[in-house]
Amino acid sequence: MNGVHDLGGMHGFGPVLTEENEPVFHHDWERRIFPLFASLFVGGHFNVDEFRHSIERMEPAEYLQSSYYEHWLHAFETLLLEKGVISAAELQGTVKPTSPAQPPTVLTPDIVEAVILGGASSRAKEAVGGRFRVGDRVRTKNFNPTTHTRLPRYARGKVGTIEIAHGAFATPDTMAHGLGEQPQQVYAVRFSATELWGVARPDSVCIDLWDNYLEAV
Repeated sequence: MNGVHDLGGMHGFGPVLTEENEPVFHHDWERRIFPLFASLFVGGHFNVDEFRHSIERMEPAEYLQSSYYEHWLHAFETLLLEKGVISAAELQGTVKPTSPAQPPTVLTPDIVEAVILGGASSRAKEAVGGRFRVGDRVRTKNFNPTTHTRLPRYARGKVGTIEIAHGAFATPDTMAHGLGEQPQQVYAVRFSATELWGVARPDSVCIDLWDNYLEAV
């Protein structure tokens, strides 16, 4: 999906400003938003790709004017409404919230640390072969899907070299839309700065890309 979330290579946004001694949370409500992600994820209410895609679908002006954790809150509200977990009236506070029909999986204290620090891998349980090997030259596809993808705009239609074969992982493009894992190989692909930006510099960028994003050169 082409949207304001995919800013790589765009101009006019100014420098990235850093805050000296920046706190983990700027407001108390952010502290409460943070554990909600793990709780809702463990409860099976959404996967990480659905979460990302819900943020991608924000109105551009709202996206740019919102903070990091406001993006998270938007995603929670959007997904829980779309999946029927809550109603618009419950979200707006005009009616009393109802209890879920079946208790969701609970994020208990004994697994909080493992979930927060370890995350949840999307590595496939079964072996899935790939079309490429380390050292192969590949070209990324030049496509513009209206759905979720992890291939950024600035790296489409570009030639790079396979640096690492990571193994098979669930495909974000399908996971974000309820189409299952459909696992495939993921590769770290190295692109020169000249290839990406047209500048004569010795720099390079490595991007983790799924097999079906790539074509043989």
